Amino acid sequence: MLLQRMGMPILCQAAGMGDRSLGCFKRNRPWNRQGQTYTDRQHNKQKEEKPMQLYPAIDMKDGQCVRLRQGEFKDITVYSDAPWKVAAWWQAQGATFLHLVDLDGALAGHSVNEEAIRKIVEHVSIPIEIGGGIRSEEAVRSMLGLGVKRVIIGTKAVEHPEFLEEMVGKFGEDAIVAGVDAKNGMVAVEGWEKVSSMAAGELCLKMKGYGVKHIVYTDISRDGMLSGPNVKATKCLTDDTGLDIIASGGVSCMQDLKELHEAGIRGAIIGKALYENRIYLKEAVMLYEN
Repeated sequence: MLLQRMGMPILCQAAGMGDRSLGCFKRNRPWNRQGQTYTDRQHNKQKEEKPMQLYPAIDMKDGQCVRLRQGEFKDITVYSDAPWKVAAWWQAQGATFLHLVDLDGALAGHSVNEEAIRKIVEHVSIPIEIGGGIRSEEAVRSMLGLGVKRVIIGTKAVEHPEFLEEMVGKFGEDAIVAGVDAKNGMVAVEGWEKVSSMAAGELCLKMKGYGVKHIVYTDISRDGMLSGPNVKATKCLTDDTGLDIIASGGVSCMQDLKELHEAGIRGAIIGKALYENRIYLKEAVMLYEN
């Protein structure tokens, strides 16, 4: 199934986004869990603090833009059959960086949705990071060769940490991102299908030793649940490592972004909250990136 049209038909039609692509997202005022909107006074307060990079998420399965609940492949919602149109839409709404996940690749152990990734790169001008099934130097080189700015390495980084160190050495700290996915504080691998015996904090400290600068930290139990991010755990990782820890999983409203920002988190991935009209991207970018 695809999203129904939700407002703004002129802009969407101009972008070539009809009924079988993305639908249109409402220009809802941002709100918190109490349904309150944000004022200019709050905006001024945000500008006094350090910016937080926002990453609209585009998860891909079978060439479609989808969202999972708690990483369960059997609990899936399809939002669009044209991920590149979704990417173009988020860029039009003010996105300055995109977060892509090849879900099929995460299970298969190699890139599966490469054509969809290629089309996204061709249709947007903002930087992109990609994760899912990237477990070889050839795969890293291939993604960077497509024009992707950053490659996220997850499973291979846990099972063979020396590989991560080697990739950072070859491609640079700004091209390689460590993906740390956790369930109840323990690292999960292979598309979240297996939980290891390593704690997320321990792994992040190891990553720092390998020269990693950026880490995407996903709390699987909150992913796709709109239950709020794990601010405490993400802040602890940020404080303990001093790295660019990017929060992923559970962001549901502007209040969640506010709490992450106030905690000193340097980046946040937003998925379902955008697709369900709970966060208005343009205003979020204005509040937290500028």
